[in-house]
Amino acid sequence: MGLFFLLGLFALCVTIGVPVAFALGISAIAAFWYEGLPIMVGFQRIVSGINVFSLLAIPFFIFAGELMFHGGIAMRLVKFASAAVGAVRGGLGIVNVFSSMLFGGISGSAVADISALGSILVPVMKEKGYDADYAVNVTVTSSIAGIIIPPSHNMIIFAIAAGGGISISKLFLAGVVPGVLMCLCLAIAAYLVAVRRGYQAEQFPGWNALALSFFGAIPGLMTAVIIVGGVLSGIFTVTESGAFGAIYAFVVTLLVYRTITVEKFRIAVVSAVRTTSMVMILIACAGAFAYMLTFYRVPTKTVDLLTGLTENPILILLMINAVLLILGMIMDMAALILICTPIFLPVANSIGVDPLQFGMILLVNLGLGLCTPPVGACLFVGCAVGKLPMEKAVRTIWPFYLAILFALILITFVPAISLTLPQLISG
Repeated sequence: MGLFFLLGLFALCVTIGVPVAFALGISAIAAFWYEGLPIMVGFQRIVSGINVFSLLAIPFFIFAGELMFHGGIAMRLVKFASAAVGAVRGGLGIVNVFSSMLFGGISGSAVADISALGSILVPVMKEKGYDADYAVNVTVTSSIAGIIIPPSHNMIIFAIAAGGGISISKLFLAGVVPGVLMCLCLAIAAYLVAVRRGYQAEQFPGWNALALSFFGAIPGLMTAVIIVGGVLSGIFTVTESGAFGAIYAFVVTLLVYRTITVEKFRIAVVSAVRTTSMVMILIACAGAFAYMLTFYRVPTKTVDLLTGLTENPILILLMINAVLLILGMIMDMAALILICTPIFLPVANSIGVDPLQFGMILLVNLGLGLCTPPVGACLFVGCAVGKLPMEKAVRTIWPFYLAILFALILITFVPAISLTLPQLISG
């Protein structure tokens, strides 16, 4: 009965419009009261939820992404991607995908990807004769590359939600191949849709222009190299690499590109503080909520339920994917990582799925949820940037959904996609 009270109150709060973070906190504290547990313990669980040193990396990653967004790095990455792959049929769609892969690997945020690249590429694609729905759909679906390709603050949240026993450096490595695979699938979808609609190829700018655009993008690309390379080499902890990455991004935008101004810096700081505050409040309240889920033995009961329905690992994984996809359509991603990880990770472990692989399955599922109605943040932002009604975008986005689902199936049932790189480099 207590579990129904916890989940029912949470559902009620979300339904009436209470922010998810506060809905988690209110329902958790109410469940403490319902069970006669000391309320003070509930507030201690909220505080302990963010009393984790590794979480300091999140504000640094977010700040670095904001600096690069407002400091012009995105534009240089777009120029490089356009010079490299623009001369293909529907080239700007493929440029969009690979720009997201490059920028997402630096910013680590899907919404930042759309805000930075969408504001650049969507108007250009419209001017070149591409339909608005195509431009928005490519931008929205490719933006989730930032969730999977390292560095990603969502991977840090997953590692914390999993109990802190998962190496963040190995998680970073595990995300490289799945992220590239998903982008390749999206590039193929972009090409096929472009051919069907009769879009023309762009003219190849020449090898000199390609080389110049590459060298112009190197300082920005080095941000991801420093952050990920510093962690993998052991030179930095994750938190230290985030701090150094933020400093490096500031120096590059100030002294190399010379595009950051006092006003842009102020906007980046305010935006980073706002985003960090939302993430930290969510993590704190989810700590108390997850404690009550464990109190009610939800992870154990979920394992028993799914293994009781079938012992076939394939069917269990398909059921987990289906649940995550549905939940991703109606709830915020960070909240779902914190809620679903302690529930479904034991199930995945019970059928022999490595935690690193499960992390990729979880992130891709919930990333797809960001692109789907009714609560897809990326879909909303993309449609706003492209000035397109959401219903028009949704009517033609299905080829890109299929591309992501195809990549998700491969990631789910081919462990080597996620595990080979961590095993090779980390031993």
